[in-house]
Amino acid sequence: MPDLRHLTPRVLRTELLSGLVVALALIPEAISFSIIAGVDPSVGLFASFTMAVVIAIVGGRSAMISAATGAIALVVAPVAREYGLAYLVATVILGGVFQVVLGALGVARLMRFVPRSVMVGFVNALAILIFMAQVPELVDVPWVVYPLVVGGLALMVFFPRITRVVPAPLVSIAVLTAITLGAGLAVPTVGDRGVLPSFLPVPGLPDVPFTVDTLTLIAPYALALALVGLMESLMTAKLVDDITDTPSGKTRESIGQGIANIVTGFFGGMGGCAMIGQTMINVRNGARTRVSTFAAGVFLMILCIVFGPWVSQIPMAALVAVMVLVSFSTFDWHSVAPATLRRMPLGETSVMVITVAVVVVTHNLAIGVVAGSLVAMVIFARRVAHLASVTAAVDPDGTQVVYAVTGELFFASSNDLVSRFAYATDPDDVVIDLTDAHIWDASSVAALDAVQAKYAARGKKVTIVGLNRPSAELHETLAGQLTP
Repeated sequence: MPDLRHLTPRVLRTELLSGLVVALALIPEAISFSIIAGVDPSVGLFASFTMAVVIAIVGGRSAMISAATGAIALVVAPVAREYGLAYLVATVILGGVFQVVLGALGVARLMRFVPRSVMVGFVNALAILIFMAQVPELVDVPWVVYPLVVGGLALMVFFPRITRVVPAPLVSIAVLTAITLGAGLAVPTVGDRGVLPSFLPVPGLPDVPFTVDTLTLIAPYALALALVGLMESLMTAKLVDDITDTPSGKTRESIGQGIANIVTGFFGGMGGCAMIGQTMINVRNGARTRVSTFAAGVFLMILCIVFGPWVSQIPMAALVAVMVLVSFSTFDWHSVAPATLRRMPLGETSVMVITVAVVVVTHNLAIGVVAGSLVAMVIFARRVAHLASVTAAVDPDGTQVVYAVTGELFFASSNDLVSRFAYATDPDDVVIDLTDAHIWDASSVAALDAVQAKYAARGKKVTIVGLNRPSAELHETLAGQLTP
């Protein structure tokens, strides 16, 4: 993974140009998310600036863009609506503190439990949400918007065949802007979304009472912000890992997100997390270092403060074309190909579909990932539950029966274990051989206790053999202790 030591002129050019494209795409999105949160557009733009600049320094995933996002806007909107901007800022700062604590506690390690089918669903849902977000920009607009969007898409598809020195999205934005201005076309522009700020944000403390009541009031929203932000950021980091074949520091990213939100709160921003659509733009343009992320934040403020009047005239059609192409390139088309669906187990396909459906309905990627992971765990538990088997072998003289238990014993597979023994007809000497089994939890120990109790009630002796070391230690610790 390139770092500052590998910043050749060619790499630096790629990073800076990609950061410029991202900055242009961030402006309307940040304004839209400000509206969702019920705050002034400058609050979202300031958040995008500080999040990008800070995470470029302290984050764990190079080339990933963090800024104001829709998910965070939805979380903090009730605070802004009910209590005002000062309480929103306090919520962002506390949410950042929660993220630092959760990151230090190792919450990033939970990512290993996200199945591949959920990850595929996450990617496909992301692509659908990016596309759906562009639909309002294509409704009730002048007819000329549609050929502009098509032209922008064509430029981005065919221009790379001529040269890749300049990112195709940047060329598309420049050409479409020149056409609309030159022809005097009356189409929706960036300036129609809100007034761009003309000054840099100033740090300060939120004007709220520093009391337990204030803490109690904002803590639930801050925790929700922390969890949603970490979920989206870690999932995005994993996605970029896969695309670029490079690793990232998930714990560092978790703590970095918290630091970025704390700084953002002190600068009066609305908070944020990894911005998936803009990250895809950055990565697809070839960016691989922190320079592109830092440049995106710096360019954002330069574009707003220095070039605001010109940036305001960029047609929304140009940015819509960029995001539509991003959505199509992000979608995992191989995952829905008929040949793939025929080979894929029905359970895994169901997990992917459920993840996509929940995300699309709720417009919340974090909820979809949690729902998909829970369904995957249930399917896995049901599948593994059937792997545990019990076979009986009676000695020729009829004085002893040996039950061979095979498989993984945990709460799902051990529930029907008690019913697998012939208590009434078995001889007095019963051996339960667990050589090919493993005890994972207290439920399995309790099931074995119940089996022994049923035989003991009939005056029969049970001997358990073949326990591996971990199973033996768990059984020795809990056997006979799980019932009053």
